[in-house]
Amino acid sequence: MRYLILSDIHANWEALDAVLAHARGNYDQVLCCGDLVGYGADPNPVVEWVRVNAAGIVRGNHDKACAGLEDLEWFNAVARISAEWTLKTLSAENAAYLRRLRKGPLVFNGFDLVHGSPLDEDEYLVTLNDVVQLRPYLESHLIFFGHTHLQGGFLVHRNGIRKIEKTRIRFDDKTIELEPDPIYLINPGSVGQPRDGDPRAAYAIYTPEERLVCYHRVTYEVAKAQTKILDAGLPDMLAERLATGN
Repeated sequence: MRYLILSDIHANWEALDAVLAHARGNYDQVLCCGDLVGYGADPNPVVEWVRVNAAGIVRGNHDKACAGLEDLEWFNAVARISAEWTLKTLSAENAAYLRRLRKGPLVFNGFDLVHGSPLDEDEYLVTLNDVVQLRPYLESHLIFFGHTHLQGGFLVHRNGIRKIEKTRIRFDDKTIELEPDPIYLINPGSVGQPRDGDPRAAYAIYTPEERLVCYHRVTYEVAKAQTKILDAGLPDMLAERLATGN
């Protein structure tokens, strides 16, 4: 069994379409760590595809906000404008689907899916210290998470914690073999809005039988996604940042 691990699609159909074309034939099931919507201009096509194809999914903070389940006062101005636009744009069926998404962790065939962290779906795991605080509460040996838009993750061993670095700019993929003893927190990166300095769409493939996680990056039609954002009247910054991955 091979799993296509997606996170933070953020209503970017061009990025999702490119990921699916790139991964075609290399996975059996799709799993998602949340944030299907927000920021991008194609919430309905993205949600409709996920509704049909995802075998397992947890909600993200933007899914909650864009389905009317989150107080928008905690969002910055740009995110709030996007959430309000998305809430008005979503079909009734797609909004209802977002409202039904469950809170992580989701235990799936021996590993966990979360959006932020296993303890708090809205928590950001960015630094080693973030994971130090979390370490005493980790139960699963493999956790896929998103939220930060930073591909990579963390290896938690009895001798310490170290970062797992993302795919390098010059390369399209990076494979790691999971050792039996450590705990792994794996972030596949953001499909629709990377923030790690690489504008390419990010995803991962997990093969349990071989204990392999392969990180991938793929180029997509950024200009087309940008035009849709601008034509929708969404803030210019949401289009501009797609070109830089920041």
